[in-house]
Amino acid sequence: MDLSLKQQNTTNIQKRKTMDILNRLVFHSKFQDTISDLNKLNIKLPTPMSKDMDFQAYMFPPNGELVTKIEEIKPYDLDAKKGETFAHSNIPICAYDESVVDYSALEGEGYLTSHSMVMLSQDEYIPMNLLTFYFYTRAKKMANEHQSIKYSDFPEVQSKRDYLFDKIEFLLEYTPPDSILFIDGPLIGGDYYTDMIQAIDRFLAKKILPIFFVKNSESNLVTNNMVKLSYEFNSDMHWAFNFLKIGQRTNFFKYIDKHNPDNAKIFCYLKCLDISPQRIEFPVRAYALYKDSINSILDLIYYLLIVQGDKKNPQVRPIAIAERYARETLKLINLKKLMKSSGLVPTMNEGRGFAW
Repeated sequence: MDLSLKQQNTTNIQKRKTMDILNRLVFHSKFQDTISDLNKLNIKLPTPMSKDMDFQAYMFPPNGELVTKIEEIKPYDLDAKKGETFAHSNIPICAYDESVVDYSALEGEGYLTSHSMVMLSQDEYIPMNLLTFYFYTRAKKMANEHQSIKYSDFPEVQSKRDYLFDKIEFLLEYTPPDSILFIDGPLIGGDYYTDMIQAIDRFLAKKILPIFFVKNSESNLVTNNMVKLSYEFNSDMHWAFNFLKIGQRTNFFKYIDKHNPDNAKIFCYLKCLDISPQRIEFPVRAYALYKDSINSILDLIYYLLIVQGDKKNPQVRPIAIAERYARETLKLINLKKLMKSSGLVPTMNEGRGFAW
């Protein structure tokens, strides 16, 4: 048998195995336990509110420095046609996004999260979703008496840490090896920015290349560190919008923590449509390993942005699909009904407000 045909057969077998693993909705192991404990406590969950996992406290390591010597500072043209060819190669392309709703009760805060990953196959997107539900309280006695209720003086902060842990483990378990993984959100951001960085070697061990996308940012890291740009632009996004034509990217920059060189990333800005650019971020070790393919991957990203073609939702197409699955999956869960079916008796006010 021809060697290339053998390789193709091997690839097809691996894809079938991956499809068997994906295309599922799974519940976190503690999901039902949390519901059960809320039933015992007769906690009343109000109408949920959609919530963003905001990690904008800072988007780069604190006390870091900008390195501009990676490439010449100039615009670089992108090629959508080459990106289309890359998209139809045998390299698995995956994407991640999440959707969160917040239940703010008298007794504490509940967070229902849908972690969504999709894999692009020849003619469809294959989804994999994980649902988690955590309830946090400042009432230590309540938490001590009910194992699935989490005690925290800062529920929102603890929810972000749990979210990041679940996100990392979910992606490591279900992203197929030898794949490109697009992740909505920054590599570095918020108080727990090191959690993802510390996991990068685990992704690379599975030959997964994680790439991070930032659509909205007020960062002025580049403009503040380049004398010619100082005081001329409101933000890096403002500068990149004026610096680039449609179908171009900036040169790569590196940002590194002066106290810990592991806390670093390499990034550029990319302009697809006549709207605000996006920041594309690579972990430093991943960039070094895949350096020869980076330009092809950026052409791929440009192509997938064009395919999406939505000024109101300017994302690479696979991330937009993952986002849709995340939101739709949350609609499958009616926590009020789930709690009632487990024996919860609503209070009078709760019973008036909702159809049980």
